[in-house]
Amino acid sequence: MIRIVSDSSTLYSIEEGKERGVDILPLSVTIDNATYKENEEITTEEFINIINKGHLPITSQPAIGDVVSIYEKYPNDEIINITMADGLSGTYSTACSAKAIVENPERIEVINSKTLCGPERYLVDTAIKLANDGKSKDEIVSTINLMMKQTKSFLIPNDFQYLIRGGRVSSLVGNIGEKLKLVPVMTLAEDSKKLVKFSTQRTFKKAIDKICAALIEEGIDSSYKIYISHGCAEDLAIDAKNLIDKRIPEADIEVNILGPVFVAQGGPRAVSIQVIKRVNI
Repeated sequence: MIRIVSDSSTLYSIEEGKERGVDILPLSVTIDNATYKENEEITTEEFINIINKGHLPITSQPAIGDVVSIYEKYPNDEIINITMADGLSGTYSTACSAKAIVENPERIEVINSKTLCGPERYLVDTAIKLANDGKSKDEIVSTINLMMKQTKSFLIPNDFQYLIRGGRVSSLVGNIGEKLKLVPVMTLAEDSKKLVKFSTQRTFKKAIDKICAALIEEGIDSSYKIYISHGCAEDLAIDAKNLIDKRIPEADIEVNILGPVFVAQGGPRAVSIQVIKRVNI
């Protein structure tokens, strides 16, 4: 039997993963001297409430012991572990280290998805479907590796301070941008290891228009799945959805709330726009 494993970057909780046939390893956030597994011990809303009291968060990947436990849970099965992008987190490295510890490591395939959140969720959902259809581990891995090449990710932080702390912009540039009330747009770099500046716009609407123009230029159409994820900013997410609907006819759009770990990176009310090519399976 083939087991699919992933992390909470998919925006799935452990229970939601279980319902779909995937074992989810939660990432963690530490804030106000306490550490929580996201979506299990703290919700995004609770997390933002603590941030709003003036506390700064840090994040961490799943503990290696938790990954080993998942691998050892299925000693006789093949396992495909699809992790969030290496470079944005140590999750992939930890998954590989855990593989080296357990018996019969050759039965385990660890995939660096080179993406996160929406597209990673789609990769996991596809892997589950292929496994249920009786595809081999090699066939599933081959399909996932091809799909990973057709993704794009953008992030619109709501607060320049999160970009400054993450080293995405200098404090000078960030403070000027904040004073001018500019809207920064970040994108996932070509090597998928970091977020880099894509654009700076005067309004949220212009930021979405700029993203749409880039997507259309790359041939993104209704054959792609589009994910809009937000840090408790449903109003902005709906505005983004309406704007994308106008620019990309019959767009297949799914709206989700970001988990605490990604709110820690982009800040409360951050909005991400991500796409991945759909596959017919």
